[in-house]
Amino acid sequence: MKHRRRDALQTILAAALCLGLTLLGGAAAKDFAPVLEGHRLAFPEDNGAHPKYRTEWWYITGWLTDAEGHDRGFQVTFFRVGTGLGADNPSRFAPRQLILAHAAIADPATGHLLHAERAERALDPLSGASVGNTHVWIDDWSLSQENGVYQTTIHSASFDLELTLTPPGPPQLNGRDGFSQKTPDPANASDYYSRPQLAVEGGLRLADQDLRVSGQAWLDHEWSSQILPETAQGWDWIGINLNDGGSLMAFRMRHRDGSTLWAGGTLRHGDEEAQILSPDQLHFEPGRRWQSPRTGAVYPVEWVIEIDGRQLTLSPLMDDQELDGRRSTGAVYWEGATRLLEDGQEIGRGYLEMTGYWRRQTGL
Repeated sequence: MKHRRRDALQTILAAALCLGLTLLGGAAAKDFAPVLEGHRLAFPEDNGAHPKYRTEWWYITGWLTDAEGHDRGFQVTFFRVGTGLGADNPSRFAPRQLILAHAAIADPATGHLLHAERAERALDPLSGASVGNTHVWIDDWSLSQENGVYQTTIHSASFDLELTLTPPGPPQLNGRDGFSQKTPDPANASDYYSRPQLAVEGGLRLADQDLRVSGQAWLDHEWSSQILPETAQGWDWIGINLNDGGSLMAFRMRHRDGSTLWAGGTLRHGDEEAQILSPDQLHFEPGRRWQSPRTGAVYPVEWVIEIDGRQLTLSPLMDDQELDGRRSTGAVYWEGATRLLEDGQEIGRGYLEMTGYWRRQTGL
């Protein structure tokens, strides 16, 4: 009952925060620092928050296996959003920064996502994002890093997560030394690094089940003040832990007609040096589609990804991995566990995210 009351209050708060930003006009990119090429990422400092930029997120996705051998996907994301409000207000209660979080479990036994979310203005000790080290939290939800190891804790009415995530090596810089261009105009860019091949151990509660789980995960940390131009519709993104110990990150930004606006990625085989993928090296071809019975959105849940002529296939853990946030943040997108295949053989596991496929309609 306690979780249900808190979830309801947080949902109302998230909706109120989003409505408030809409009514007040929100924040423009010009009100924040631009991401510029040539800035060198430095660690551990860049593990922490970057409040001079408009938007930032720490995004963990992965696969968990329990003692019975059952596979499930999981996702934990914390967002920091600069509002552009309250800059001249000395009160510590001024809503200068918002902290939002999503978490989800993809369980084939249920056939759909279990999803929970939180939202608060940044106000210590209730919520915040630390500068200089990874520590972001809302109430009893948190993601932190100590001695190089990440820990995340999520409590909700439908599931709990208590996970430790250990990286095998240093951060992987995406784009040109961490400068990730998103469109032909380099003004649309982010600072972006990944931590693939995270070794995961911990606990998962589902209903009356307390499960010990292990697996592999992927962490993205990205910040920007301007990523998408108004002409863009959304993006398709994958983060895959390869069976040879390597990793594949690839994305494409889409025009409103569905064609590719820009693409990029990072590919590393085993212990080899990472290869930065340019737009002309990547091709995304949508395959089988699935329509959501809730929102009516149609998503290509299977894909062929072509990299320098090499054809790879994405196949989902299950079709219904749509995250429906219409009652809170207003965002509706598909984000789910997927397998990467080559010539019919599995060569990796990870996550696929697809945004911009849902169209707001009257009555929804």
